[in-house]
Amino acid sequence: MPLRVTFLGTAGAVPTTDRNPSSLFVAREGEQLLFDAGEGTQRQMMRFGTGFSVSHLFVTHLHGDHVLGIPGLIQTMDFNDREEPLAIHVPHGTRRQIKSLVRALGNRPTFPIRISEVGPGDVAYRADEYEVRAFASDHDTRSVGYALVEDDRKGRFDRERAEELGVPVGPKFSRLHAGESVELEDGTVVHPDEVVGEARPGRSLVYTGDTRPTAATVEAAAEPDLLIHDATFADDRVERASDTAHSTARQAAEIASRAGARRLALMHLSSRYAGYTDDHLAEAREVFDGEVFVPSDGEELEIPYPDGGDVSPDE
Repeated sequence: MPLRVTFLGTAGAVPTTDRNPSSLFVAREGEQLLFDAGEGTQRQMMRFGTGFSVSHLFVTHLHGDHVLGIPGLIQTMDFNDREEPLAIHVPHGTRRQIKSLVRALGNRPTFPIRISEVGPGDVAYRADEYEVRAFASDHDTRSVGYALVEDDRKGRFDRERAEELGVPVGPKFSRLHAGESVELEDGTVVHPDEVVGEARPGRSLVYTGDTRPTAATVEAAAEPDLLIHDATFADDRVERASDTAHSTARQAAEIASRAGARRLALMHLSSRYAGYTDDHLAEAREVFDGEVFVPSDGEELEIPYPDGGDVSPDE
């Protein structure tokens, strides 16, 4: 079951010729989610081929480089005769501003738009087999981060053990894997815990938006497969980072290390660094042993299962 991230916009507040303002596209088994929508997001979606079938938009905060793409995106969806509803999730106390932004062009979209407010600890969206949770961030306005966390998966099915116990190949395998006991022809009952291993963790990704380093990010998901963290500045601007409620690459890496993250993506780079990211990477790698990278606009990343994937009883 694919879980794929496309970095649509990786710039800080001021875009560059190579980096668009913040936006992150996530696709999971046919469902498409968008996190933030800076100016030009719809063009990035066309450029990198994600399509516009987004069902949920998660906004971290209302600074322009994270929301000014919303009116244009909605207008394009309207021009494309969209009928499916769009859910927009925003921090507490910002629904009215987002509603005004949606209507900024003076016309109402023909498809339903639902705007809901979320705060730290809220489940913004519950879907089959995963949820998107909001957590506290520390920026200079009302803000939240988001964690996409999949449910635990069923344990591995031990086909060899099942056959040893006399379970015939076929539907009874699937019933056992689904947690149901089965009766054999001789009256013997085989229980799931005899042939199914411990539950296995699903995948998770954490997106902070703009923030100072916080303990809430560490707690957002246990050992996330991907942490996408504000890294606006390098060590040469550590005081500036604090004053403007952002993080440095080193601080992002410290959070990643504390969280037990497997991968760290350094996001929201200030335009002062232009195309030079060597310092960000070097400083982050001094404190984080996992994979760290500075994504480019359009970069696509598939997140694998921690244990390498699923195996069904029929395989």
